[in-house]
Amino acid sequence: MENLRGILFMILAMAGFALEDLFIKLLSSHLPVPQILIILGFSGTAVFLITALLTHAPILHRDLLNRPVIIRTFCELFGALFFVSAIALTPLSSAASILMTTPLMVTMGGAVFFGEKVGWRRWSAVVIGFIGVLLILRPGFDSFMPASLLAVIATIFLAARDLATRAMQFEISTTTVSMYAFLACGISGFIAMPFYSAMVIPSSTEIMYLISATFVGVIGYYAIVLATRNGDVSVISPFRYSRLLFAMLLSIIILSERPDLLTLSGASIIVASGIYTFIREGRLKQTH
Repeated sequence: MENLRGILFMILAMAGFALEDLFIKLLSSHLPVPQILIILGFSGTAVFLITALLTHAPILHRDLLNRPVIIRTFCELFGALFFVSAIALTPLSSAASILMTTPLMVTMGGAVFFGEKVGWRRWSAVVIGFIGVLLILRPGFDSFMPASLLAVIATIFLAARDLATRAMQFEISTTTVSMYAFLACGISGFIAMPFYSAMVIPSSTEIMYLISATFVGVIGYYAIVLATRNGDVSVISPFRYSRLLFAMLLSIIILSERPDLLTLSGASIIVASGIYTFIREGRLKQTH
């Protein structure tokens, strides 16, 4: 029953994140990326700040100055900056597919930086997953979109964020961590300002999109925390890939995108490699 609850919360979180990506894509047709980042980042910060005050979660804590937390916040900042830019400049379906390589990069980073034992099977899954990315990117071909590399860079930063989280040897309130994650997102908007056009006044429809994106983003954060607190992580984690299913459906139905065969094949390879890695890690933990 605990695993089922965790799976449902994970699926809810991934649906929330996919909807947030959709609203960002819709907003990017008129609003510059920095404006989207600033509004969404500081709106989310305000929500979690109010939550922290109501739940008496620490807003300031000495552990926030520890290296892993600083690195995590730094990676959150640039991960948001590059991924939102990728959503704005490339098809949502391809950006979402590339994002799914994050767990594979975490596996590779765990071996490189933490000395974790990764056998040939998981290394093979990582390599195959990156072949899936190449199918989506298609470097050297006419269909290659240089802006797609923004999604790859975002994935590297997000994997580094997860590795920094793993390195944290202390407990900080999830509300506090989430608040600073959204704050980093807002700050990233100011960093991006020199590279984009000037801000504009959003229409009433765009204001609704901004409110909706903030709402589903916050719901997604809460749901993923609840998911990881219910059941076995090795059972629940593979359902992270439901985000890609939601993203594909939304991009096809709402945005009228038509992912080609290579994109769909690459996405399938990435998902299969990631799920295999999760299952393999779960089996290894059970044997030790």
